[in-house]
Amino acid sequence: MPEGDTVWRTARQLHRALSGAPLVRCDLRVPRLATTDLTGREVLETLPRGKHLLTRFEGGLTLHSHLRMDGAWRTYAAGERWRGGPGHQIRAVLATAARTAVGYRLPVLELLRTTEEDRVVGHLGPDLLGPDWDPAEALRRLLSDPGRPLAEALLDQRNLAGIGNVFAAELCFLVRASPWLPVGELPSPERLPALARKLLEVNKDRPRRVTTGGVPGRSSGLWVYGRAGSPCLRCGTTVRSRLPGPSDGQRLAYWCPGCQTGPSPAPASR
Repeated sequence: MPEGDTVWRTARQLHRALSGAPLVRCDLRVPRLATTDLTGREVLETLPRGKHLLTRFEGGLTLHSHLRMDGAWRTYAAGERWRGGPGHQIRAVLATAARTAVGYRLPVLELLRTTEEDRVVGHLGPDLLGPDWDPAEALRRLLSDPGRPLAEALLDQRNLAGIGNVFAAELCFLVRASPWLPVGELPSPERLPALARKLLEVNKDRPRRVTTGGVPGRSSGLWVYGRAGSPCLRCGTTVRSRLPGPSDGQRLAYWCPGCQTGPSPAPASR
């Protein structure tokens, strides 16, 4: 599931593959960009912004993409066989003489003026892996609605950018709070932005997320996410899950009733 760490790695991969060279091929396979051709334009850089990707070209243009649940960019050497999925899932092909970037299953792909990037990312809070990171501002935004469930506040990209369901579940566990605890009731809430940044920082260079540190027996590398029905690695209590979680009907919540205090709705959970 692409979250801030995955998007950061993807941006670095695209930047290394394409930047500093002109495109020799541009194929954008979405209806409103079907006739767009960026061939000949130099790729300047690719930057992450929360869960968004901004690929900038000479001439003041930016290709904005978002991976959401299962989108992906893959890069290949010239002439290498593409292996990211069937052809009908390809939404973008950007190629220089040396490397090709292929975007699969991209739910968001749009071209805009670089000067207008705020139109698509200006609403985001401080970026956990970005140069604009501001823990005080992130905390202010998180606490601006003190009655909001903790997991929901963490997942709102307007508060801080880069957290998805995996990190939200793990952060709730690490601060020993139920995902449904009102964020304003969290003891020492100032810990939260720093801990969130630390989790993404230590995972941004890893293909497999780890939040458990040096705990023995951590086969998944995670404390609670995806571990419903298994014993908690800290206390042995059975980890539970619930759909819907506190944020919306599409996200599962995971928590340990033994370690995490606060509301934990019993119906429809396991």
